[in-house]
Amino acid sequence: MLFNSIEFALFLPLVFLLYWFGTKGNMKLQNILLLVSSYFFYACWDYRFLFLLMFSTFLDYFTGLKMADARNEAMKKFWFWLSVIINLGFLGIFKYYNFFAESFADALATVGFKADFWTLNVILPVGISFYTFHGLSYVIDIYKDRIKPERNFIDYSVFVSFFPLLVAGPIERATHLLPQIQRKREFNYNNAVDGLKQILWGLFKKVVIADNCAEYANMVFNNSGEYSGSTHIVGAIFFAFQIYGDFSGYSDIALGTARLFGIDLLRNFAFPYFSRDIAEFWRRWHISLSTWFRDYLYIPLGGSKGGNWMRIRNTFIIFLVSGFWHGANWTFIMWGFLNALFILPSIIFKSNRNNLDIVAQGRTFANFREIIAMVITFSLTVFAWIFFRADNMTAAFEYIGEIFSPSVFSKPQNIKNSTVWLLVIFVIMEWFGREEQYAIAKTGLKWPKILRWALYYAIVIAIFEFRGLSQQFIYFQF
Repeated sequence: MLFNSIEFALFLPLVFLLYWFGTKGNMKLQNILLLVSSYFFYACWDYRFLFLLMFSTFLDYFTGLKMADARNEAMKKFWFWLSVIINLGFLGIFKYYNFFAESFADALATVGFKADFWTLNVILPVGISFYTFHGLSYVIDIYKDRIKPERNFIDYSVFVSFFPLLVAGPIERATHLLPQIQRKREFNYNNAVDGLKQILWGLFKKVVIADNCAEYANMVFNNSGEYSGSTHIVGAIFFAFQIYGDFSGYSDIALGTARLFGIDLLRNFAFPYFSRDIAEFWRRWHISLSTWFRDYLYIPLGGSKGGNWMRIRNTFIIFLVSGFWHGANWTFIMWGFLNALFILPSIIFKSNRNNLDIVAQGRTFANFREIIAMVITFSLTVFAWIFFRADNMTAAFEYIGEIFSPSVFSKPQNIKNSTVWLLVIFVIMEWFGREEQYAIAKTGLKWPKILRWALYYAIVIAIFEFRGLSQQFIYFQF
């Protein structure tokens, strides 16, 4: 069930009405409704994998209780590693087994041995990387005595499978979401209106910006040899806006939807393309994943406490793991490697926390130095996205080779003027809303009511009039 589908447009209001009016404010009934609705939402993708989600949920719930009740450290460690190994085992089998089997066969072939390994012919369970990380953070926090285990199975199940975040995040923490699930929630009109606005902006990002950019990006990436170098540059830029509009649009819809039910999810994007260096970009892009790797991998490895060598080693580890988390392909690993390389100077010179505030905060326009910094950061990010988008390493290097050909000085081909103007309008709206949670959070609040509603209707009309060809959300494959 897609967020931008007719089915979801019917599903959401029905669950909303039952949640606030059918349960009569009973928190237990609300949580049961959320769990049933979430399982139905997930079953709409493939009901067979619903049992995998249920098993993963029960595993972490059960091992969490066992760790808390363990009589000694050895038993506590046993239950912890049982949960970690089984969780990562399922993730490895479904997501990485074929990659390792094929890579090992290729490695043997280079030294003259031919090997045929059995591979799995199964689809990747949607959302498995996200709900696995939900569970892992929970059991790790219990093992480290940061939290107590949740003994109400319904409440814990809602934490893992809450439908707005189930398929593509954000990756939640038990310390943040579980307390909200366990307390009484009352309907707040202003909060609900704000949620609807964020859903509206998320839909605009997805169906107008991402889907239109996808048409051009797909045309260039899928037929790389047929276009000029300048067209390849535009294709890479369009993909950068496609993945941003697609993923941050999903996150906006997820956060807005959760707010309709009185629940606040972790913010996942904070206008990353206005970053002044790569370190700032990664504080603003897929925030829930970046902070997950920081807290559960980077800091346990030693973080920034050691010398330059330790900081460099730890940085490359988390970026390579992050790339591998995105998919079983060398292109994702290369994407992670490039981002580690780009962030390296700020790690060495300890300037990675220079830009903690939003660019040009309190000012209408950025200064020349900030503009140059943003252009350089965006350019490096777009270059890395080429590997993220390419089907394989060969295709990525061929794409880059076309960019550095003489045809880079020619006029880009087949660009739709309407898409360019939509992007310009989008960037302007994002810029003026960059200090808020999302671009239109406070846009028009001081305007006359008729103008404010005219803005919302204009966005709705744009969604129907300028929507691109429907594309699946990119992060569903991860």
